[in-house]
Amino acid sequence: MSEPKAEVATTAASPAPEGTPAPITKSAEKKLAKKKENEARLALKAAKAAKAAATAPAGGEKKAKKEKGKEEEAPFVNNTPPGEKKDLSQPMASGYNPIAVESAWYDWWDAQGFFSPQLTEDGQIKPEGLFVIPSPPPNVTGSLHIGHALTVAIQDCLVRWNRMLGKTTLFVPGFDHAGISTQSVVEKRLLKTGVTRYDLGREAFVEKVWEWKNDYQGRITNQLRRLGGSYDWNRVAFTMDERLSKAVIETFCRLHEEGIIYRANRLVNWCVKLNTTLSNLEVEQKQLEGRTLLNVPGYDPKEKFEFGVITSFAYPIEGSDEKIIVATTRPETMLGDTAIAVHPQDPRYKHLHGKFAKHPFVDRRIPIITDDIVVDMSFGTGAVKITPAHDPNDYEVGVRHKLEFINILNDDGTFNENAGEKFKGMKRFHARVAVVQALKDLGLYVETKDNPMQIPICSKSGDIIEPILKPQWWVNCKPLAEEALKRTRAGELYISPKPSETEWYRWLENIQDWCISRQLWWGHRCPAYFVNIEGVDQDRNDGKHWVVGRTLEQATERAEKIAGGRKFTLEQDEDVLDTWFSSGLWPWSIMGWPENTPDFQMFYPTSLLETGWDILFFWVARMVLLGVKLTDKMPFSEVLCHAMIRDAHGRKMSKSLGNVIDPIDVIQGLDLEALHAKLYEGNLDEREIQKAKAGQKKDFPKGIPQCGTDALRFALCAYSGGGRDINLEILRVEGYRKFCNKIFNATKFAMLKLDEKFVPEPTAKPTGNESLVEKWILHKLNLAADEINKQLADRNFMNATGAAYNFWLYELCDVYIEAMKPMTDESASETTKRSSQQTLYTCLDHGLRLLHPFMPYVTEELWQRLPRRPNDPTPSIMVAKYPTFDKVFEFAQAEHDFDLVFSAIKASRALAASYNIQQNLHVYIRAQNDDEAELFKSQVPTFLALTKNCKSVEVVRDLSGVPAGCGSEVLTPSIFVHVLVRGQVDLDSEITKCEKKLALAQMSLSKIVKTESQEDYESTVPANVRLANEEKRKTLEADIQLLEHSIEMFKQMKE
Repeated sequence: MSEPKAEVATTAASPAPEGTPAPITKSAEKKLAKKKENEARLALKAAKAAKAAATAPAGGEKKAKKEKGKEEEAPFVNNTPPGEKKDLSQPMASGYNPIAVESAWYDWWDAQGFFSPQLTEDGQIKPEGLFVIPSPPPNVTGSLHIGHALTVAIQDCLVRWNRMLGKTTLFVPGFDHAGISTQSVVEKRLLKTGVTRYDLGREAFVEKVWEWKNDYQGRITNQLRRLGGSYDWNRVAFTMDERLSKAVIETFCRLHEEGIIYRANRLVNWCVKLNTTLSNLEVEQKQLEGRTLLNVPGYDPKEKFEFGVITSFAYPIEGSDEKIIVATTRPETMLGDTAIAVHPQDPRYKHLHGKFAKHPFVDRRIPIITDDIVVDMSFGTGAVKITPAHDPNDYEVGVRHKLEFINILNDDGTFNENAGEKFKGMKRFHARVAVVQALKDLGLYVETKDNPMQIPICSKSGDIIEPILKPQWWVNCKPLAEEALKRTRAGELYISPKPSETEWYRWLENIQDWCISRQLWWGHRCPAYFVNIEGVDQDRNDGKHWVVGRTLEQATERAEKIAGGRKFTLEQDEDVLDTWFSSGLWPWSIMGWPENTPDFQMFYPTSLLETGWDILFFWVARMVLLGVKLTDKMPFSEVLCHAMIRDAHGRKMSKSLGNVIDPIDVIQGLDLEALHAKLYEGNLDEREIQKAKAGQKKDFPKGIPQCGTDALRFALCAYSGGGRDINLEILRVEGYRKFCNKIFNATKFAMLKLDEKFVPEPTAKPTGNESLVEKWILHKLNLAADEINKQLADRNFMNATGAAYNFWLYELCDVYIEAMKPMTDESASETTKRSSQQTLYTCLDHGLRLLHPFMPYVTEELWQRLPRRPNDPTPSIMVAKYPTFDKVFEFAQAEHDFDLVFSAIKASRALAASYNIQQNLHVYIRAQNDDEAELFKSQVPTFLALTKNCKSVEVVRDLSGVPAGCGSEVLTPSIFVHVLVRGQVDLDSEITKCEKKLALAQMSLSKIVKTESQEDYESTVPANVRLANEEKRKTLEADIQLLEHSIEMFKQMKE
């Protein structure tokens, strides 16, 4: 249900027992066996591919060359019994294999009860707080796609984060019966065997749909578990479970009793293809700029019909030779015309007021009426044909003028007897052509012109929607919306991002009544009954002849009052309820409402509803309307709308384009041939399959690479920065697989530094023995923790993942792990060694915890390999404390000092690269300040460790200590970096380069001097700007001095 759907609800014919899986059919067993066989084959292929992923410890991502004669690793086989903890006593694998890393953990987490809400000893919410997410239930229509994976990644990230913050958390899983979608897909499958639902009958057909539901609920469950969602599976729900069905019936009856639900014969959106009504939200408007030929579902694919034109024709005036010209974009509807409207002030037609036109094809007099609302005198001829039973605007005219409402359309899209003998039985668009031809034959046709317009399209079937009159059940939404608006404005509901909040107000302020009847067999059948009194002529359209009942006994009791002692029978409405009606009750029905259950008391209202912006009104708004009405509470305090995932080209995901991605395929990888084969599992025809194959070949020429769950989740979160669209590139996901590999290998390497004697300190608090780089990395860890927590609180997953990525890659791996090498070699003191190990342990421990909400599997695997602190019984990283800002890790001066040292290191690397010096690097740091000189002298070992092929680093105080033949860089006005380049450069070229740099520096300096020389500079320029200019001037002056020295030095070397 995380995708928009034009779905319908029906009553469960025989709901599956609650809390237990439905029985598996033989066909489902076969599918399951085949599925397991495929998974084993894919796992074998994945393992073979993974062995090439091994990279050098803590280093870059270079692939190691295959050694001759080296034995290949055996394909990974998960030997851990389900629910038991993985055995990690063996050494770590040679390289990161996501299939191996992700195995066994989920079943263990589930078996340990980590997914259930953690309460205090007396059964109360923990003092840290409560965080509850009612997971948007996916449709049982088919398997999950990558959009669902985004939902899981974001929601589970927030749940795991809040759980680690110590809160009581609940993440409720569930499934939506998805009326229209599921019935449609099952019908298509049956049609392939030549069977229709009518051949089976309602009860047998519904049983077939239950079989489908049980099969796909199992598949989706497997996908959700593979994605790492920490759902409480003890509370899994299905919208047609007995418990949730009870909530649907209670809601319908209660709202009917209060007059909110009513019955009316009104215009509805009719989909001929699906043979059901749709709400306005389920209808898309297709823009046409002019004449367009289109295929229509249900017709020969070679047959196209004309849209985007307006046809004018004439009606003869009764009793005269005069004619009145009208125009229409739907000529066939003239067979249902019951009036012609003109403006009361239009002088052209005043003589026709009260007269009649004669219908050319049916025996019908058509009154000429006056209406100043629907008629614009300046548009067209100023005369408007009125078809009250087939046009929304005309319907209102018909109500105002008490016109006859003539329905000319059967449910199957053919014309009925009201259209006349000539057209009866014709399909609607064949009738369009025939009507125009018949008008031409009678000389009544005038012209057809291009007409830019929108046509209504069914969002599910692609069929052209027909407005028709139907007696249906409706919800009066205005009073519900008024209360929802009032409470939202009062701050009871926060909606983000901002554009979604704006749309929220606009839609609720202009809300229309909601038609909840659907002509389906799959869903919740309306608990409404027609009281058929013997011998009495009754209008079924009139709600007064209907009763509702929570049970048949209650309905019978109410019917007896209406019958007044007369004999009667009860006939339950054949229609079912809109799917969104039942899913609109989701946050409280899953907690046991209408019963006042312990779950309802403790976990409702929920904390956050996260979903796509595209179903903000389909689903979210309806939950708020119904939640406030039924429970007197907002069902959640926050709504977070995520982006719509598109392919790398920005196109919407579509099966016919071949760009719909199964998240499991990204996790374990799939070759192109297997991708092609999956297309045949759906309902695409051969032409669509070939088109999809071409799309797959273009986008995935080598198939989809194996990325793993952690990389997929991290990538989806990294894409989520508040925009409305995500253009997903699988290569980026694969890039985060390399990041997982980096974490794996860095931890593996770091573990070597934690020797067998190592025991972590009882707490992470610094001991006071930390070196400068240790203080720096602890400070950076603290900053990362602070930033990630802030960004998660702000729901900016892009920035949160960015902070975690930067800490691990650029600070821990690239700097500290390299810098600590000399601190752990044989020459280092025991104190230095132990301190560096403790710091490394803290960084790994806290760093993995910071990553866990995004990457649950690899972090658990690696964290479990770390030793525990004394007296720390924490069994899993997912229940470990999440790092937050801690004052004891705040080393601002150390950060400043080491950043200065690291800037010098980067400057020396850059100088060496610019002179193409790859070995025997000799660096001179010229520090004019005593403190800075001492700082650099103390960091020479770190400098050497972090500068590849550096043979020596010397700290000098003035230029006399720098040998001739050095390339130089100004770091600050008092710190200079020099790299010996003598004998390895072209002197003339270097002189030219220095002269160009000198000219640019002199130009920049003159601009700053000019700015500082202005008369009112001190009084008009802010102090911070003046300070920055002064710093720039000093740096430029030092740069100029150094460049002049370098030019002179290189010239002397030439002599």
